[in-house]
Amino acid sequence: MASAIHTQDLTKNFGSFVAVNGISFDVDQGEIFGLLGPNGAGKTTTIKMLCTILLPTKGKAEVDGFDVVKEADEVRRRIGVVTEKLVAYDRLTPLENLSIFGRLYEMDSQSIKQRSEELLKLVDLWEFRKTRVGNFSSGMRQRLNIVRALIHDPKIIFLDEPTIGLDPTTSHNIRELVKRLNAEEKKTVLLTTHYMDEADRLSNRIGIIDYGKIIALDTPSNLKASVGKNATLEDAFIKLTGTKIRDEPVKNNNHIQRPRFHFGGRMR
Repeated sequence: MASAIHTQDLTKNFGSFVAVNGISFDVDQGEIFGLLGPNGAGKTTTIKMLCTILLPTKGKAEVDGFDVVKEADEVRRRIGVVTEKLVAYDRLTPLENLSIFGRLYEMDSQSIKQRSEELLKLVDLWEFRKTRVGNFSSGMRQRLNIVRALIHDPKIIFLDEPTIGLDPTTSHNIRELVKRLNAEEKKTVLLTTHYMDEADRLSNRIGIIDYGKIIALDTPSNLKASVGKNATLEDAFIKLTGTKIRDEPVKNNNHIQRPRFHFGGRMR
């Protein structure tokens, strides 16, 4: 069986700065794969290349067997992307939002209606289907954010820090939703998070990236065992990446490649 995600020597340079430095890894079909790393390690840049937002400088990446550069349209049709930033219109209801996003993926009205009901019930938002999103709590908004990414029934979901800033109960509900999507809808998930317990609970395997390179790739249990008895994933993470704080002021944004809007799987 082909990998859901395959990278080989994947590299991204911004001028002289190497953000992602020749990484190679595979994500199996139906796997929840955690991609962890300190701030600025290359996680988000990697996801942007896999989602066709950024072009690799060199190397290769395939998503569901399609090349992210040569077959970008096919990749976009097969992925859903969730970030901590809500991608929805506050003045519209969940049903109206999902209708818009469904049409962007060239879904017909009946399919949008059926899928919207199915998903909103899955995340306990059906009773609020006609409520404006601007009135939603942060937890409700993030659940809708996940639903929005699922409207076209993608095979692979990218979750970039999906529970950041949420309260413990909402975070728990999001994690349970991810488990259900993986178990019941057979979704492959690539997850980034700074919450080690979240990565430990959800991930089948974890890749740790630091200074643009994959420095470890194994199961959570094996990563913890490599540190010692009763070690946590946080212990393993700190041992591998060190204790130095990585936050630095952004000097220049001119190198950032801005994404274009995409409609029906095609970029505009």
